Amino acid sequence: MDIFTSLVCLALILFISIQAFRSYAFPRCKKLLPPGPKPLPIIGNLLELGDKPHKSLAKLSKSYGPLMCLKLGQVTTVIVSSPTMAKEFIQRRSQNFSNRTIPDAARAFDHDQFSIFWLPVSNLWINLRKISSSHLLASRVLDANMNLRYDKVQELLRDVRKSCQAGESVEIGKASFIAALNLLSATFFSMDLACSNSDTGREFKKSVRCMIEEIGKPNMADFFPILKKIDPQGIRRRTGIHFRKVLDLFNGIIDQRLRLREIGGYVKDDDILDTLINMMAMGEEKREDEMLHKTTIGHLLMDIFGAGTETTSATLEWSMAELLKAPEIMSKARAELEEVIGKGNQVKEADITQLPYLQAIVKETLRLHPPAPLLVPRKAESDIKVSCYTIPKDAQVLINVWAIGRDPNVWENPNKFMPERFFKLNIKTGGRDFELIPFGAGRRICPGMSLANRMLHLTLGSLLHSFDWKLEDGVGPDTLNMEDNFGLTLQMAQPLRALPMAIA
Repeated sequence: MDIFTSLVCLALILFISIQAFRSYAFPRCKKLLPPGPKPLPIIGNLLELGDKPHKSLAKLSKSYGPLMCLKLGQVTTVIVSSPTMAKEFIQRRSQNFSNRTIPDAARAFDHDQFSIFWLPVSNLWINLRKISSSHLLASRVLDANMNLRYDKVQELLRDVRKSCQAGESVEIGKASFIAALNLLSATFFSMDLACSNSDTGREFKKSVRCMIEEIGKPNMADFFPILKKIDPQGIRRRTGIHFRKVLDLFNGIIDQRLRLREIGGYVKDDDILDTLINMMAMGEEKREDEMLHKTTIGHLLMDIFGAGTETTSATLEWSMAELLKAPEIMSKARAELEEVIGKGNQVKEADITQLPYLQAIVKETLRLHPPAPLLVPRKAESDIKVSCYTIPKDAQVLINVWAIGRDPNVWENPNKFMPERFFKLNIKTGGRDFELIPFGAGRRICPGMSLANRMLHLTLGSLLHSFDWKLEDGVGPDTLNMEDNFGLTLQMAQPLRALPMAIA
């Protein structure tokens, strides 16, 4: 460390120490905050988080209750850990908690100014939500693309069949990521981004994984806002590198399509990119804050492709891991598939409603391994009372859906993988049953929820119906590593590999 860096660090430590001393020595008017562990000077409760905050916060909630307050550096953070409290914040008080606390990393390339995930409720955000729900991810659009999803799953099965014939294991997360990426790129661009003779899929997956890891990392600039100007850990800078790669890819595709459309006799693909470009041309008559332009489209695509590939592949990987740990449950699922679909036939989306056990497996996976364990952080717009406590203006609000999914007051044998529980419980993942909200709820619910559900059931059902599966030699159900890596999304710490076998 050079002398200049040392002096900067000392100056920052001195400044933060003075600020902390002033707040402790001359406290403002006390508000009745929710209970929580006593914060240390300067760092507050940062040491309480550990490397797996979803688990640390769940453990703390057992001592301090389902509404808890921590001081993370200089940021007051409220943690919600029960269905009742989640409903209070997301539904009943939604007007006050609809906006986001934006991680410093998400500000790279001004992504927070165009992102459907990070934008505040505004004209632009409303316009992007409307475009997503009416033109990109509407039921009629998904129904029209049903055959395309089927074809992409068939391509996945062909690749798995090659591994089966060669006696090789399959890396489940990687295979499902490529399938999800090609599905989205075929739907949006009428092309496969992950071709067998191209490194695009591998590079895209690397960039998306790095983006999500960087945004999910503990960042001193988030805990001490004064540090945002210098990005002390380089997290925003590194995130920007990956943002640039992904945006360059999408901008290149958009530019190519714009050039093609200028050529006489060009036949439109009538895919989603054509729809977006048409809307961009029409938007010239709209107000500036409602316009759709190339920059907005690039950031929107980055949101949809990032979330649509990473969360779907991670959930499918967790599903297969849980089934490989419980072969009797996998056998029941395969028996249901054989009875409903028939041996030798292929699973189709229209079959899903007749496969209640498969649906229960997906729900149980989402309960135990929600894609975003703390959802996307929310922010209090003003001081507001919840129960008998005051949630102060600008407080960060985290909904610990991982803890809600394992709450013994809600779930019987909460840590056990038991799909059958959903035969007795009329609970769905659509955001109305707050016991199970892996996609969030309310006006900030994940816009890609319907597509994710279709892909998860179709892909998992197809893999189970087309092959028998077992763990690699040396790994048994009791020794399979089920540890997770915390981030914006919950990934398996060790990628799952499994051997596909032909069905007799």
